[in-house]
Amino acid sequence: MSVLVLHDYWRSGAAYRTRIALHLKGLTFRQIPVDLRLGEQRTPEYLALNPQGLVPLLEVGDDRISQSVSILEWLEEVYPAPALLPATPAERHIVRTMSAIIGSDIHPLNNLRMLGAIRDLGASEEQVQAWISRWINEGFTALEAMITQHGGRFAYGDYPTLADCYLVPQAYAADRFAVELTPFPAIRRVVSHARSLPPFEAAHPDRQPGSGV
Repeated sequence: MSVLVLHDYWRSGAAYRTRIALHLKGLTFRQIPVDLRLGEQRTPEYLALNPQGLVPLLEVGDDRISQSVSILEWLEEVYPAPALLPATPAERHIVRTMSAIIGSDIHPLNNLRMLGAIRDLGASEEQVQAWISRWINEGFTALEAMITQHGGRFAYGDYPTLADCYLVPQAYAADRFAVELTPFPAIRRVVSHARSLPPFEAAHPDRQPGSGV
């Protein structure tokens, strides 16, 4: 198998979830930081690799896989052990639903591009904060109910799944944006447990190249 090369940005939620999956599967990969603050995602060199100009991007030999959802599914297919999806279709559906609540309904509405667009339309910082809180609270309310029903030590059951790959970065973002998580005890419990484990620790933004610079 070719060397895995991850182009990422230390604080990107999508890159964070990809790093978690890579570490959970025990894979070795090389990182190339792409500093979104400096616009490095829009350089000709990077656009030649990923025309959408987003992170993460996973290079595998001559193949380039963009979009974290696609990367995570590729990793699950190519490196099936340890599995990040449960055994049965019904169980996998629940985990995919949990993941999509974050990946489709929370994160895209609060990412760097979206918040920049809102500010360009004249939103005040107070309005931006209200926007962020609205979508995190709405999504987390649904997730709290699902984790209460299906969770164990992790978001689904007692082993990490793709749902945890999505949830831990979103909880990091909630902390970063000062969104109160007291109403979500099940989420706080599973996130706290996951954060204590080496694969999640290794993927944390503060431990990535370029963090805090």
